[in-house]
Amino acid sequence: MQLRWTSVSKMRPVVLLTLLLYSSLQAQENSFTINTIQMVSLPSWEVPNGHNLTLQCLVDISTTSKVRPQHLVLFYKDDVLVYNVSSREHTESFFIPQARVFHSGRYKCTAILNNKEKTTPEYPVLVKGVPNPTVTLDKMEVTEGGVVRVNCSVKEEEPPIYFKIEKLELDRKDVKQKREKNSNHNFVQMDFPIEEQDHMLVFRCQAGIMSGIVLQTSEFTRSELVTVQESFSTPKFHVRPPGMIIEGDQVSIKCTVQVTHLVREFPEIIIQKDKAIVATAKQNNEAVYSVMATVEDSGRYTCKVESNRISKVSSIMVNITELFPKPKLKIPSRYLDQGKSLDLFCSVPGTPSANFSIQKEAMVLSRDQNFSKIAEERDSGMYRCTAGIGKVVKNSDPELIKVCETLSKPKIFHNTEAELIKGHAMTISCQSINGTAPVTYNLLKATVSIQTLTMYSNLPATFVDEPTKDVEYQCMADNCHSHPALYSEILSVKVIAPVNEVMLSILSSNEVQSGDQMVLQCSVKEGTGPITFKFFKEKENRPFHETILNGTQAFWIEKQASRKQEGHYYCVASNRANVAKSTSIRVRVFLAPWKKGLIAVVVIGVIIATLIVAAKCYFLRKVRAKQKPVEMSRPAAPLLNSNSEKASDPNVEANSHYGYDDVGNDAMKPINQNKDPQTMDVEYTEVEVSSPESHEALGTRSTETVYSEIRKVEPKNERFP
Repeated sequence: MQLRWTSVSKMRPVVLLTLLLYSSLQAQENSFTINTIQMVSLPSWEVPNGHNLTLQCLVDISTTSKVRPQHLVLFYKDDVLVYNVSSREHTESFFIPQARVFHSGRYKCTAILNNKEKTTPEYPVLVKGVPNPTVTLDKMEVTEGGVVRVNCSVKEEEPPIYFKIEKLELDRKDVKQKREKNSNHNFVQMDFPIEEQDHMLVFRCQAGIMSGIVLQTSEFTRSELVTVQESFSTPKFHVRPPGMIIEGDQVSIKCTVQVTHLVREFPEIIIQKDKAIVATAKQNNEAVYSVMATVEDSGRYTCKVESNRISKVSSIMVNITELFPKPKLKIPSRYLDQGKSLDLFCSVPGTPSANFSIQKEAMVLSRDQNFSKIAEERDSGMYRCTAGIGKVVKNSDPELIKVCETLSKPKIFHNTEAELIKGHAMTISCQSINGTAPVTYNLLKATVSIQTLTMYSNLPATFVDEPTKDVEYQCMADNCHSHPALYSEILSVKVIAPVNEVMLSILSSNEVQSGDQMVLQCSVKEGTGPITFKFFKEKENRPFHETILNGTQAFWIEKQASRKQEGHYYCVASNRANVAKSTSIRVRVFLAPWKKGLIAVVVIGVIIATLIVAAKCYFLRKVRAKQKPVEMSRPAAPLLNSNSEKASDPNVEANSHYGYDDVGNDAMKPINQNKDPQTMDVEYTEVEVSSPESHEALGTRSTETVYSEIRKVEPKNERFP
């Protein structure tokens, strides 16, 4: 009885739940423990294929109950549940009858009692050996081109199974064809075509099954004998006439084949000379090639008979004896100048009595060995001659003759104006209006050939070049005519170099002393003149200096620099090709040291003078502030008479000796008499005056207080003390 694998999903949940609940109720009443659990394989862990295998799970349980508790035993293969049983026994078995390779794997068992469980380690089980497969064929007799279907199966095993089927010729060890396949079934079917070399065939099959990481294979099983019948025979040649064949004879080359009655349609017969097919037949058992023999017909002939995948071949060598050699056409030259003599001569070595003709393509020019004329360009073409003796006519190898007309002097021209900007491409054309094509043109640049072009018509040859400086071009033209090459006139091209790398610099230094000469230089690294140089000061739209020169640098000179020349400068250079601008530079103008010293002296002098005047004003104001008006405290005395004369007061006179004349005078002057008296202020200043010392009493001094009256007038714009 073959084992049926059972998984957890196929167990009845109600039964399993009942067993677990029953075990749980029992365990709650008594104490228990699972001491040990182990697995045993009978007869061993390795068994031959087809032998019985028993796996035992031994569970040792201790309990306080007199009755051994019921527990659940589970068997796993490669972590997949394969068998389970509820038991009170110490040992439970999992029986595998007639074990196969697919039973190999890693097994373990688990005991579950209430909420306690214990599992054994995994034990490898190996079932050794694959059963020999069964081989069957769909036919025992087959015709060439047919197919044999081979069936190979291993009914005892489970897929996937690896199958190998080989086709062999009976009593021969070499394998004629081999096919392999992995099958998801325990069988496989493969078709083997039958070739023309097959006669007595046998097929053998081998099965392989993976066991872990090892592929176990069976022995080869041979099929019954398959007899192969020919669909048609190997072709045979028949050549007529037999023996030596001479040029002019009618030769017949026949290929025949025998076809069996089992073939539904005739195969195709093909006769080839070298690789060229000369005769075929499809609805007949023979093909014929018939021709008047020439030396060119000598060679190897092959006959192929083909039907579907079947092809049989035979070959034969046919030799034709030459009657006379192939004629030769003698020409003066392949290239002939127009106006020269075109002389042709046809000959056959050792056979002067043949019939000759000379032809140009399909037109017969002469029926003699010779032909001569003055060559014209229209005489160019392919020439050949023929020689015939009896029925045998042979052609010479064709000869190409080119009649060449002389070239006219080539012209050279280009598509630009007289000047070209450096780096720009220009097209130069060369043309000879008359002359036989092809014409080879060479473009010379400064007498050196730089480009070559062959024209197969009289159209201009076009060259492209990018000159970087002034240059001269010339064309050289040549064709098949014997004259030397012809040269064109010289084409002169002027190249304008754009201004490049414009730079503004200042001679000496960027810091210029006031009064010194200031020189700005604007230069370009390259550029074709005339070049326009413009000098700009930043933030000014118009140049302050402009000049046109043929050189690459220009100058601007300021003989006496001043502070107004200070700032940032740049320049712009332009010619007929482009405009370029320089980067800006900064110019600083500083004063000369002697000017700085002079200014310092003047400033210091002004400061000193200002300080002196301020001090003097300060002391005068202080002196005036100390004078008190005396007009109110002393008897009135006329300080000035009507004639503005001074009073002869001895006190005033005495005061004048001490430097108070000015003060007295100021006090006595009428100030702004025209002003309104209401606008006048009166100040009184107290002045102590020492009386003049007598000669007798030098040691004593006396002071006298004088009161001065000072009237102040405040005008609208100025205030005077």
